[in-house]
Amino acid sequence: MGREFLEVFDEWASTYDHTVGGDDLEYREVFRGYPSILKEVSRRSYGHVMEFGTGTGNLTDFLLEAGYEVTAIEPSKAMREVANKKLKGKINILDGDFLDFPNSLSIDTIASTYAFHHLTDTEKETAIGKYQNILKAGGKIVFADTMFETKEEHDQAIKEAKLKGYMNLAKDLQTEYYTTIPILREILEKHHFSVRFTRLNSFVWILEAVRKDEG
Repeated sequence: MGREFLEVFDEWASTYDHTVGGDDLEYREVFRGYPSILKEVSRRSYGHVMEFGTGTGNLTDFLLEAGYEVTAIEPSKAMREVANKKLKGKINILDGDFLDFPNSLSIDTIASTYAFHHLTDTEKETAIGKYQNILKAGGKIVFADTMFETKEEHDQAIKEAKLKGYMNLAKDLQTEYYTTIPILREILEKHHFSVRFTRLNSFVWILEAVRKDEG
């Protein structure tokens, strides 16, 4: 359920904000425009937002500043500790993940950045099925994440990372569960969402899916 990466995130918590700020050359393009990406996810959200993969609380802060009610969920204890310190008690971040969360709530938007790829495609579909059940009619999924238009584009990104000597990036692209837009579109449409994708940098797209009113 994506928790096999927990140790990585516990170790990354103290330096995560430096990475997303562009300090790590290997990941600079992955996080290019990071503040704008968070702002765009927040702009497309509304109402009661359930945020997955809160991390150090960067998107959470944008959502709270926009005036939304936020239920924030993060599996890494170290990340939660950093986020709680930064957010100064504005919100209580819950221990959970994309598949393990309070499901008795009525949610308008499910939001996340740089996290959904920690689920396999099978787990992604299970998650989308769960979200279909908790979202109000017209509710949204708004995810910004690394994804690819085709499997060939994914393979090319790995080759280019290796050619540049970005071996950590290449390893991530090979071992984490990055998927393609056609697969995500098929999953979302199967579960009665209309979806559109917008490219934000060379790696990251924003997925905006709206739950159809089946009635």
